[in-house]
Amino acid sequence: MDAEIVKIILAFVVLINPSSAVPLFINMSQGYDIHQKRKAARIACATVFITIAFFALFGEILLQGLGISLGSFRVAGGILLFLIALGMMSDGNNPAKPNEDELTSDEPKDLKSLTGSAVVPLAIPMMIGPGGISTVIIYSAQVTDPMRLGLIVLAGLCISIFCYVSLMAADKISQLLGDTGLNVINRIMGIILAALAIEIIVSGLRNIFPALL
Repeated sequence: MDAEIVKIILAFVVLINPSSAVPLFINMSQGYDIHQKRKAARIACATVFITIAFFALFGEILLQGLGISLGSFRVAGGILLFLIALGMMSDGNNPAKPNEDELTSDEPKDLKSLTGSAVVPLAIPMMIGPGGISTVIIYSAQVTDPMRLGLIVLAGLCISIFCYVSLMAADKISQLLGDTGLNVINRIMGIILAALAIEIIVSGLRNIFPALL
């Protein structure tokens, strides 16, 4: 596994950051038994994987259809990621993801409502939002080898499994880390994400202005 694939997996870990979804999952699954929670977690994580796989396979086609160059999309995506990183480092909030308090004002009334909430807003956009989708498109658009593209999809599968384990351990994670611990993790992730965002922006500028960089 080369450095580029490691970078992709790292970007997925930082962007999806299951710890940010832990408070929302705990709140929305209160009053449900373990089997119902598992079903909701499976649906959420399957949605994350399907979203990653779809944009990995068809993201470049969408860009070509819209007439957007990869360089321009890299710069735009990098700026978006940097703004997300700034939000994570300043107050632990992600400007491209919803606020948990706003999303949990209405408690789910039945299992159908719980599974629906597992797709929106838990999976999309809480776990895989605009920043994650743009990152998938950026990395998948710059590979031509089907094997490397398959590795990106495999990375998405690994992250989805990791998300499932995190959601099922949500209560223990919340008790172990507390609000302070979760905020510290978000800030560390924000620092890493900022570095990745700068690399993406520089790469995009190099494509747009090859003579200058």
